[in-house]
Amino acid sequence: MASRGDLGSWLSGGSVPTDETRGSDRLGLPASGSGSRAPLGRRVVALCVDWAVASGISYGFFAYDAGATLAVFAVMNLVLVGSVGSTIGHRLLGLRVRRLGVAGPHLVGFGRAAVRTLLICLVIPAVVWDADGRGLHDRAAGTVIVRR
Repeated sequence: MASRGDLGSWLSGGSVPTDETRGSDRLGLPASGSGSRAPLGRRVVALCVDWAVASGISYGFFAYDAGATLAVFAVMNLVLVGSVGSTIGHRLLGLRVRRLGVAGPHLVGFGRAAVRTLLICLVIPAVVWDADGRGLHDRAAGTVIVRR
């Protein structure tokens, strides 16, 4: 007879198992190094850098209006992620956004960047993660943040 411990539980999640034979995680990304999933700490710092840049622009042009700051932040994310695959914060911390499951150039494109940006601006999808450590905004857009 199998015990509950033998079967495991969805409640015991949290860690991301790696496939030792391929050296990759469940998303097919390398387990470490360039192209591997970005750690949470770097992603949060990159977000803070992006918000600080948006705040500076908002302060300079709009006397720091919260709505203007959010709009500047959204435009920065949409344009930069859609065109070059990383925001200013991502670039400074050695990260980039790429499409998941696509061979060759992993450019996100403006459609996916728009979905991702809208959901980041709603905040809740960005702070809810799946078992692979991706926010709901990345899941909806089919993207992942990786190390450069």
